[in-house]
Amino acid sequence: MTAQLHLGVFYPGVGPQLIWAAPDAAPHTHIDTFINVAQTLERGLFDAFFLGEGLRVRENRGRVHDLDIAGRPDAITLLASLAAVTDRLGLVATQNTTYNYPADLARRLASLDLISAGRAGWNVVTTDNAWTGENFRHGGWLPHERRYERATAFVEAAKRIWAAGGSVEIDEELIKLTARASQPPSPQRRPVIFQAGDSDGGRELAARHADVVFSTNTSYEAARDYATDLRARLKKHGRGPGDVRILPGAYVVLGDTRKEAEEKDRWIRREQTTGPRAIAYLEQFWGKDLSGYDPDGPLPDVEPTEAELDPSRGTIAIAQRTGKLERIKAWRERNLSIRELVIEVIPSHDAFLGTPGQVADEWARFARDRVVDGFNLLPQLIPGTVEDVVDRLVPELQERGVYRTEYTGTTLREHLELP
Repeated sequence: MTAQLHLGVFYPGVGPQLIWAAPDAAPHTHIDTFINVAQTLERGLFDAFFLGEGLRVRENRGRVHDLDIAGRPDAITLLASLAAVTDRLGLVATQNTTYNYPADLARRLASLDLISAGRAGWNVVTTDNAWTGENFRHGGWLPHERRYERATAFVEAAKRIWAAGGSVEIDEELIKLTARASQPPSPQRRPVIFQAGDSDGGRELAARHADVVFSTNTSYEAARDYATDLRARLKKHGRGPGDVRILPGAYVVLGDTRKEAEEKDRWIRREQTTGPRAIAYLEQFWGKDLSGYDPDGPLPDVEPTEAELDPSRGTIAIAQRTGKLERIKAWRERNLSIRELVIEVIPSHDAFLGTPGQVADEWARFARDRVVDGFNLLPQLIPGTVEDVVDRLVPELQERGVYRTEYTGTTLREHLELP
């Protein structure tokens, strides 16, 4: 039997990914937009609709800036409303384990699962930036790997609460609680657990507890290596390769020709990289205040340092900058502007560019070789990217026999063919 791709959409809220100022962009926080996108996904037989979490607008050196926009409603609240206007689509809420409480979050997620008749999922994250922590009197609170220790204990606690017939008591260093499940289970028993994170701690958490994992590995070789590593970790924890689905984030740009898709991709990347975003990114890379420089002017005439200008931004590794420092002379010789440089070097997912048929051929190879189980679409335009994929790419995938032609179940767990 030919492997079947599973598809989700990560709905952008804050952040530069979404080109919210495009002339044909829908009002991205309006309930009608959410409903339209969710119903379009269901028409396209998608597995799930994902909402991110943004507890505070991001900052740069202590100031809010325009590389982000405010507009990410509470995920569980919004997904509960979408449960009433969809029938099959999975509804996945991103909720962090650093600033929530296990018993409270387990109850709210179980509520979403119950009222959606078994379509809820939980995307487990471990928020670490200091400005979010200030909302909870914690600052950054926990070092990177300790956040994964808490996340592991947190997920284990939630799973115990969902499975319990009676009370649950936990008294550990990072989690202490006494709780009792307060409602019946849904048709899928408990929410499906999603997890993203490419560090060793993130991969271990995924191997121990995740039903679905996100990754940034979208080139064929990187996806294959990631799958090999994760499946080895699953075996170590007594789990099989069929116990987890791997859905890398997919940046898709379609055109009537490959050239048209490439031109559209260049436009998208420039629109995503505003002047303030280019300056803010290069400041972290340069280790210096660059606010006086023109983003469309030449590169700074001062040398970068190894210092981290704004530790509050979370984990921006100095190692990430180190390899690039050696290339600065070459960049200057090319006469790149600050914005042009940032567009070139800023971390991004490998794009799937081309005609619908070309992208479908590439995805079919991924599916048949089982280096992924599907993709999580990262739209740049709402509703444009979603409509493009549903109306143009999905039929090509169906023609190649790697995508469903109808839903065969009602729960998210059934859509994903999970045990």
